[in-house]
Amino acid sequence: MTEDTDTPDDGAPTAGADDLAIDPWGSSTIEDYRSLFEQFGIEEFDEVLPDVAHPHYLMRRAIIFGHRDYRRVVDAMRNDEPFAALSGFMPTGEPHIGHKLVFDELIWHQQQGGDTYALIADLEAHSARGLDWDEIDEHARDYLLSLLAFGFDPEAGTLYRQSTNRRLQDLAFELGIEANFSEFEAIYGFSGETDVSHMQSVVTQAADILYPQLDEPKPTVIPVGPDQDPHIRLTRDLAARMRAFGVTRAYASFEADDAERELIAAAHAALSDEAGGEDDLVRCVEAANWLEREVEPSETRADAIRKLEAAGKEPVRPRVRFLDRNASEEAFAALIEAIDGEKRVFDEHIDAFEIDRASAEELAREVEVAHGDFGFIPPSSIYHRFMTGLTGGKMSSSVPASHISLLDDPEDGYDKVRSATTGGRETAEEQRELGGRPDQCPVYELYAYLLAGDDDEYAQTVYDECAGGERLCGGCKTEAAESMADFLEDHQARREEMREVLEDLDIDLDRQRP
Repeated sequence: MTEDTDTPDDGAPTAGADDLAIDPWGSSTIEDYRSLFEQFGIEEFDEVLPDVAHPHYLMRRAIIFGHRDYRRVVDAMRNDEPFAALSGFMPTGEPHIGHKLVFDELIWHQQQGGDTYALIADLEAHSARGLDWDEIDEHARDYLLSLLAFGFDPEAGTLYRQSTNRRLQDLAFELGIEANFSEFEAIYGFSGETDVSHMQSVVTQAADILYPQLDEPKPTVIPVGPDQDPHIRLTRDLAARMRAFGVTRAYASFEADDAERELIAAAHAALSDEAGGEDDLVRCVEAANWLEREVEPSETRADAIRKLEAAGKEPVRPRVRFLDRNASEEAFAALIEAIDGEKRVFDEHIDAFEIDRASAEELAREVEVAHGDFGFIPPSSIYHRFMTGLTGGKMSSSVPASHISLLDDPEDGYDKVRSATTGGRETAEEQRELGGRPDQCPVYELYAYLLAGDDDEYAQTVYDECAGGERLCGGCKTEAAESMADFLEDHQARREEMREVLEDLDIDLDRQRP
């Protein structure tokens, strides 16, 4: 969740059981973004883009390429309902132009009416990187000044640092009860050599992600690069474990997993149609026979058939099931009372037949919150592409030539762009004949990600002129270098204006440490 690009001292991989390694603390790049859809369940952003009002240019240009459950946030924006956005910054070096992606995403969500949170991940910087507190304080100030300079409204949003936020630390302690070392080992590759403080920083990040929901549950989006997805997946799991109630679909009194329910649902639909829509006429044993006839053999089919046969003549009826996960006796009794219509009460769950899944989720959450529980909504996320370093590879804080710091002298920024690698051909003649390769060009990325701003037509013109051979690399780099120098000059002037604003905020940037 925190934006950073260097490799930790312990070099812990995060592949776990996954074929594709995604390392929140590493310097790996994602060579094939499509594999993220296939292996980790990240959804394509194009699916929700048409429903986003006034999308940011990062969305329009597919720089934000994926999401996890972002439709919750889109619906909240559309219906003028509460939602939040949060991201964090690990103060291990100077903020650079790659970080501007997250600054922009936070500010855009704030402008759409979201409760917006930006945090300094100083505990993580100290534990995972070993930075001393004086360095952390200096870098924290730099990140916050740039965030404010780009337009973050501190009066409408929340700024904090992990080490001074007691509510955050209390939440991390509670989440730690639900986490265990074996899943840290599987997700992050932690071992017996991993510092305990590094493991604590992971739980603290999960608490950061859920922090906007402490006062009330609300859809919350975390803008990140894809290397931070392990934190999102873990936090979504922890949020579910913290719930007093779980809500699932069910078709009979027994428990079934998602894959089994899908098969049982198919059997119910087919047999119900044959019976003229009379649900009570469909029996579990008949559903088992249908699966045996109509579905290819698999372990899931075998398990579903076994459970259906054991239920015998029990009707297969769609229902919503409320599961007692961590509920008090008072909360469980209150939920029973709150469910209208036909219901069946068991020791550890309640089956309701006259409520839809979405309404059931909201009802369970209302009862939880009324009885002092969190009622967390699973956090959503959006994923932006990595900026290519000016020297090729991933832009990294630890490789000065690969990135442009937001604190670089404008002349140095100019020189770095002029020295950048490009997607051009070997000769000008070949470029004019074959065209350039803007999709492989770090300089074109500067236009698309930053220099073209909100002007899609300008970004497209640069692309088309390059691909068509009209634009040569020398002139293109000079144009980009001049724009970069102007950008840095303007940004740094704005940063100076924000120093007084930052000093007046309630955030401690010079803490006394033991």
